[in-house]
Amino acid sequence: MPNVTLVTTFFLSGIPHAPALDTMLFVTFLVIYILTVLGNFLILMVIRVDSHLHTPMYYFLSNLSFIDMWFSTVTVPKMLMTLVSPRGGAISFHSCVAQLYSFHFLGSTECFLYTVMSYDRYLAISYPLSGPVFVCIDMKTSKTRFII
Repeated sequence: MPNVTLVTTFFLSGIPHAPALDTMLFVTFLVIYILTVLGNFLILMVIRVDSHLHTPMYYFLSNLSFIDMWFSTVTVPKMLMTLVSPRGGAISFHSCVAQLYSFHFLGSTECFLYTVMSYDRYLAISYPLSGPVFVCIDMKTSKTRFII
């Protein structure tokens, strides 16, 4: 008989702190989370509504805001649940894998977007009068083309 151990649940210990601080930490992180999501949503709406902001840099900024909104949504709700519930520290194996995948996917996508944004700024600085020629963005179809 082989030694087979199946892991079905992980227990998240979190930051060591006094249990009396749970409510204060919950409220603090909840307010920060709500402000982050609302701030990113506001950035998305302002860029979408104002036609003067339909430029490559604001297009990338809206994508960054969208990714950042989901990036914070991957981890913060589970942390809040851990703080408010005595059994909130348990997470199933499949939920842990999904959260880990989402965290790494969104984090690497955000890093790639930073790279593209820096390349856009490089082109804008190196060739100040040719910026629109190098980066073509169709705001209706969300297609981006770099012409070198």
